[in-house]
Amino acid sequence: MSSSTTSSTFKRAFKSATPTPTGSDTLRDRLAAVLPHGFKFAVYHLSTPPTKTEALCSAPPDERPDKTFGESHFLAISIDRDHDAPASLKRASPGADEVKATEPKPQVLVFAVEIFIFTTAYSTTLFVGKADSTGYLHLLKLPTGTPSPIRQVTAAFLAYLIEHRRRKNTQTIVNLFARAQSQYLFPGSVQNDGKHILDDRGLVKWWCRVLNPLMEGLRREAWGTPKGYLLVPGLEETDTRAFVPRTATSANNWIIGHPLEKISHYVGEFDWVPPRCLIPRYPDDPKSRFRDELDEEVSKRKQGIWKWASVKNLDQFWEMMSFRQECSSGRLTGFIWLVFDPNKKETVAPAKAITPTSPFDTPLSSQNPPSTPPRRRVDNLAQTPRSSKGSPLKQDTDAPSPAPPQPDRHKTKDKMKRKKKRLTGPIISRPPKMKRQLRNYLLDRPTSTKYYYWPPEGRGAKVVSESEYKRDIELLLHLDFSTLDKATGSSWRWISQAGVSAEEWGASVVGKARTQANLFGSVSGGSQGGVVTNLTGLVRRKGTS
Repeated sequence: MSSSTTSSTFKRAFKSATPTPTGSDTLRDRLAAVLPHGFKFAVYHLSTPPTKTEALCSAPPDERPDKTFGESHFLAISIDRDHDAPASLKRASPGADEVKATEPKPQVLVFAVEIFIFTTAYSTTLFVGKADSTGYLHLLKLPTGTPSPIRQVTAAFLAYLIEHRRRKNTQTIVNLFARAQSQYLFPGSVQNDGKHILDDRGLVKWWCRVLNPLMEGLRREAWGTPKGYLLVPGLEETDTRAFVPRTATSANNWIIGHPLEKISHYVGEFDWVPPRCLIPRYPDDPKSRFRDELDEEVSKRKQGIWKWASVKNLDQFWEMMSFRQECSSGRLTGFIWLVFDPNKKETVAPAKAITPTSPFDTPLSSQNPPSTPPRRRVDNLAQTPRSSKGSPLKQDTDAPSPAPPQPDRHKTKDKMKRKKKRLTGPIISRPPKMKRQLRNYLLDRPTSTKYYYWPPEGRGAKVVSESEYKRDIELLLHLDFSTLDKATGSSWRWISQAGVSAEEWGASVVGKARTQANLFGSVSGGSQGGVVTNLTGLVRRKGTS
């Protein structure tokens, strides 16, 4: 399947980019539009409410860190173990559906993805933590030539979260770290022969194909021009360009490099920002661990933690990153970003700022290290001026202090006279209040604040606390998916325990995506006009005599 045809699928996934979508536009509808036609799936969406967490980026000296709220989303897809033919291919028999409806079929998990959302007053960041499959998708017996629905489900879920977290004048960022591994979320699934494990190069290409339709399928009136950034430590720009999908707009949409200066609001507020204040701290991220190592080296020398000894700018950081952590294990790793800027019509024209004369990544002399100057914004002009006398704590201590106020004697006497009334008469017992339903107090939070937007449509089917969410994920990491029987038992245990006290858990979804010709339009109709023909791999050989 070509990338241009794939992008047309997700153009319909982005039906509306307003913060308040319609009620019919649900995650179940989005997934049904990309799943194979006639096949049944079960969807399990687990999430946590916005909770105040540690800031992603450290603040410059003498500045407060950004107030940050975090959410966790976990999406799992399962199928029937004893899968039947699609409903469109079976013959209807009277009374057969009534008998089968009373017998629940055992489920097998086939795919899961975990996404973290971090929101501040300046941006909304979606970090893809882990994504994994069990390899039992072959039980569906899809027709030959049908693409795997895992890529479509991942892109549709990301598109759904991006749309329902959109805020005016706020930047949206998607970030992930691509690292090839045999298993992430399903222990023992590597022993399944049906699981297709990608190598390091194949995994980076796969994620670029997943994220590329998100940029091409967006409506321009709702977002600005989105940009994708790809950085593979240890590779040159020409070699990294080979991982970008070959489409008509990929050359303009993708940039080889990183957007750390662009996505940080500190760059626009200060003349110089320490590199450590531009590197976000994500869970299980190699660049975050490398940053902590650099902080430890500085703390031993008792110097300012924002002044690294060996790294002076971001170019040196990424250069040294290729020799550390997972990037130096002999396999390629990729850092991918998608940056969605708000529409220019919605943004307010910013104040004119003085452009620094020196570039950001210029080498700094060790004798005169730069210091962070005060903010260039003129925010404190409208505040009330301080008194000329200064703070009371800084005044002369020899001045006589005023006498403490003495309590009023009349008021104390009135309180002494007041006594409690003596209760008389028969004692009437109050009837006990029966708790007829379990109330989820986690939902008693504001939908929209200055720091996050949490609409009901963007929440999971079950909203749990952070401790319960970690317990459910930890349970999944201790199960066994090596064989079909073990995977069935492990799936039943996780579904039953994670769905305790959930009203709608395991929503049934029937796929609506037909064959490639019917889904993306007829090939002869000119839908393939945006495909770029790649002739770089052709080799001219000498003709035989």
